Amino acid sequence: MIRHIVMFKLLPQAEGRTARENAALAVSMLEQLRGQIPTLRSMQTAVNAPDAPADNYELALICTFDDLAGLDAYQNHPEHRKFGAFISKVRASRACIDFEE
Repeated sequence: MIRHIVMFKLLPQAEGRTARENAALAVSMLEQLRGQIPTLRSMQTAVNAPDAPADNYELALICTFDDLAGLDAYQNHPEHRKFGAFISKVRASRACIDFEE
């Protein structure tokens, strides 16, 4: 199994929305990927708590795949690419780790 963990630091304002609004929109977009990408075994999304430190990342995504080929299929899926196009406009930075379980 491959675990894919991504965290996004969002811009304070982007595309006419606050970071919190963009985080909520991103979660909605990610949740729509369930069932659309066959190699995606599980997915959890998380938004930073409102009272947590402001320098925390605002959004986290935790996914599970059978193998790296499954992760690659997910990353290149047209629906995931739509999410990528959105998040690239609203993020300040991204951190990611992929590891075997």
